[in-house]
Amino acid sequence: MKQATISSRLIHSPEFRLAIIALAVFVLMSVLSPDRFLSSQNLTSMAFQFPEFAILALAVMLTMMTGGIDLSVVGVANLSAVVAATILTQYAGPDMSVGVAMKWYLIAFAAALLVGALAGLANGALVAYFGLPPILATLGSGLVFTGLAIAMTGGSAVMGFPDIVAWLGNGKLIGVPVPLIVFVLLAIGLHILLTKTGFGLRVTMYGANPLAAMFAAINVTALILRVYVIAGMFSSVAGMIIMSRANSAKADYGSSYLLLAVLISVLGGVNPYGGYGRAIGIVLAVLSMQFLSSGLNMLQISNFARELIWGGLLIFVLLINTIDWASLGQGRKNSNKSG
Repeated sequence: MKQATISSRLIHSPEFRLAIIALAVFVLMSVLSPDRFLSSQNLTSMAFQFPEFAILALAVMLTMMTGGIDLSVVGVANLSAVVAATILTQYAGPDMSVGVAMKWYLIAFAAALLVGALAGLANGALVAYFGLPPILATLGSGLVFTGLAIAMTGGSAVMGFPDIVAWLGNGKLIGVPVPLIVFVLLAIGLHILLTKTGFGLRVTMYGANPLAAMFAAINVTALILRVYVIAGMFSSVAGMIIMSRANSAKADYGSSYLLLAVLISVLGGVNPYGGYGRAIGIVLAVLSMQFLSSGLNMLQISNFARELIWGGLLIFVLLINTIDWASLGQGRKNSNKSG
């Protein structure tokens, strides 16, 4: 009986099904291109690549749990990176000593986080105070943030940083890529925030039933503001990683990451209508997409076919998640009894 209960819970879990899909994609690509896909060079390359958009997916996931969405994540990331890059180029040149460069880098990082928090606060205010639909409010604000970044840079890339800047996006710590470590820490932190704190419970309750949350005396306005502020700060971290990997900052970096972040969020089992989402689902969705992308690249599949396969995978997972597994199991039991 206990084993049956555990099996039933696993089958009903979208994260378990996504883990099977991620494993299947990994095995398939390993079989199709074992020498290249399983090489340490490729595995290391994947570990450096996916944290950029994976962190943005965490930000999108958090806002989707409230029944909203944040389409400004890339704009916030680039604006934060441009502000940080401007500070670094003004006060910390390439020839500066490590100690002084580190001080200015920390100041620039703090400024980037502040920009992300203010951008998130603006998004939250548009949704909570003015009642704008999140999809339209953040789409418009994303364009505003991108426009601000263009105004600051004239549309060109900002470069000329001290060497220490490259460590965040290209360095290793105990042999592990630093961007991967940052992503894992943020994913664990978000998991704890959503599952072990009162804030996470309120986010889930509001996303599942906004009316019930209001009757439960939840301060909905403050809740939405905090959600979008956190999402903005996550976007800033992603922007700093992008800046580090490119060794420059520009208003249009990562233009394809928005669609990828939304795709990963939905693929990771986040309910688009709010009320459910798990950080582990985002991790598994990111791994599935990265394994698939890297494998298709090695098989020299065109970008058009790659997008077709990505879309097919998304629809496949959505169909699996919409199946009423409980009814299927009950139907199987009834048929066994009748037999």
